[in-house]
Amino acid sequence: MMISTSTCCSCSLGYLIILLLFLLVATASFYRSLSRRSIGNNLSTTFSKAFVGVNIGTDVSDMPSPAQVVALLKAQQIRHVRLFDADQAMLLALAHTEIRVTVSVPNDQLLGIGQSNSTAANWVSRNILSHVPATNITAIAIGSEVLTTLPNAAPLLVSAMKFIHSALVAANLDTKIKVSTPHSSFIILDSFPPSQAFFNRSLDPVMVPLLKFLQDTGSYFMLNVYPYYDYMKSNGVIALDYALFRPLPPNKEAVDSNTLLHYTNVFDAVVDAAYFSMSYLNFTNIPVVVTESGWPSKGDSTEPDASLDNANTYNSNLIRHVLNNTGTPKHPGIAVSTYIYELYNEDLRPGSISEKNWGLFDSNGVPVYIMHLTGSGTVLANDTTNQTYCVAKENADKKMVQAALDWACGPGKVDCTPLLQENPCNDPNTVFAHASYAFDAYYHKMGMADGTCNFNGVAKVTTTDPSHGSCIYPGSGGRNGTFTNSSSVAPSSDSASGCHSRYSHDIRTLLSSLIVGLLTLSTAASL
Repeated sequence: MMISTSTCCSCSLGYLIILLLFLLVATASFYRSLSRRSIGNNLSTTFSKAFVGVNIGTDVSDMPSPAQVVALLKAQQIRHVRLFDADQAMLLALAHTEIRVTVSVPNDQLLGIGQSNSTAANWVSRNILSHVPATNITAIAIGSEVLTTLPNAAPLLVSAMKFIHSALVAANLDTKIKVSTPHSSFIILDSFPPSQAFFNRSLDPVMVPLLKFLQDTGSYFMLNVYPYYDYMKSNGVIALDYALFRPLPPNKEAVDSNTLLHYTNVFDAVVDAAYFSMSYLNFTNIPVVVTESGWPSKGDSTEPDASLDNANTYNSNLIRHVLNNTGTPKHPGIAVSTYIYELYNEDLRPGSISEKNWGLFDSNGVPVYIMHLTGSGTVLANDTTNQTYCVAKENADKKMVQAALDWACGPGKVDCTPLLQENPCNDPNTVFAHASYAFDAYYHKMGMADGTCNFNGVAKVTTTDPSHGSCIYPGSGGRNGTFTNSSSVAPSSDSASGCHSRYSHDIRTLLSSLIVGLLTLSTAASL
């Protein structure tokens, strides 16, 4: 099974070229950041640290009681929620929990509130004043995607926001409770490259006063970001890995030709498109909060990528990305707080199968999948990373899978004796089955660290235990053999299989030093 590694040392030259390009781009980005420094400072004063929340939909045939919902939120250490209405029982159940709540004015109430200041004041009195301060209401979302789903109400949207805000001012709550409205990302036209993005110009009569209201009241731009739909509508232009936050080799990253900013995922590109669209209208200090984002765990035959594994991958990576305060390429380090869509699967929702399967939990509070969230903090405590596995992708190229298997059982120093004839994992005697066992063994030997389940793009993380019969995979806690201590690094999509580990180590050390230096310069510039 061994493959030669002697020819791979030349890959170090490629790494050095990549590093030089990285240095040039990073230096350019550093100098560009000087001109954006004041904008970044304004944004950072609004949100110093990102949070992850969840949306709570109620189109569930066996909807848990408000007390059960709150019990689940507490158990999962979820501290931010968004309701699609202002349900009285739910708000009472959330009292004295310190959970931060965004309530909503449903679209069907928008017309009345937008036409009458007194109607808005009554709404605030009934749904806000009767619950605060016991219930920690921090925001009011006026409608949902009004400009794209209810265009006839668009002229009244800003009026409704102003009337609700005036009622909060009268109650001396305007500094504690912000008013905004969630937008579909499809109001942004020509969204890539982000620097060329702009809002649908026909919406300017609404968008300009809306943004001025957000700026004047210190509120934020609510945006719904769904890379799943962007991926589905792209006809193959957007790669699945790019939509799922999976690691990309430098040559697969999307580059904005105007700013030279590199984008490694759809999420960041859409958020930055919103920032650039606002700046096109001369609004540069309004932060973005993502009010909905997620991935469906099940779909019909036309939606093969609506799957448990993809939903798990997207939401796990999204949570890590947000809580690491990574920011976006345009505004690095600026928090992009995000609400996952959604807490429960909503089986009563109309439409396709995928529409009913965006939830993290079923109505009994059982996780739809176990997220792998190492290093993400304590939110969504169903994290049990020892229940994730690394297996070969079913549609991967067989020769590449064989090469990766050879690497794992060779330089990767995985004990592959269970795969030999008459041993527990020999059957089924196929390249993909054997590779899955070897990949999982390596993945767990390396502590399930990021990048250790890649193998040049032919492996994936799954929550489905691939063990069968007497063949127990390492991720199941059993052992069919023993591991040899090793510092070998698994081949990733941007490295050659079998390249000597000492070259990889040297390059990684140099890259780390370079990044630290650039971060030091960036920190100095912000002082």
